[in-house]
Amino acid sequence: MKVIVVSDSHGKDSAIQAVLEQYPQAELFLHCGDIEAEPQQYPQLVTVRGNNDIFYDYPEERVVTVGKHRIYVVHSHKFTYSRRVEQLAQKAKSLACDIVCYGHTHIAAYEVVDGVHVLNPGSLWRSRDGRGPSYAVVELEGDNVDVEFKFLPQSKSNFFW
Repeated sequence: MKVIVVSDSHGKDSAIQAVLEQYPQAELFLHCGDIEAEPQQYPQLVTVRGNNDIFYDYPEERVVTVGKHRIYVVHSHKFTYSRRVEQLAQKAKSLACDIVCYGHTHIAAYEVVDGVHVLNPGSLWRSRDGRGPSYAVVELEGDNVDVEFKFLPQSKSNFFW
């Protein structure tokens, strides 16, 4: 099963649309917050509220079941910076989830902590590590979790609203 994970698009609708169009066969699209768009604009996205989504009606967190996997989705701005990954893994475990997808940092990252796959797809708008805007393609086959980051070309338009 193919799951597309995006985050921190900050109103950059063209980037969201490009990713949606590239993966029409994906079973699930997750947005980890700071979408800055009305929920009805992207009904195909399972979205959580980010710290910049205060005017939009999204839940703070979600749990989604995909095949054998349970995915905890959260923006993560309320987690401690220095222990964010460990805290996210603990929270996911408490919810019987084996995958957590989070945003907020604008840095693509993936690691396995205490058996939990912890994934940040980066930002569709602007990265904070110089690698450019990014998202993740997650392939789920049985118990296996395969994560691949996709990086988009950085353009001047990524720095302006």
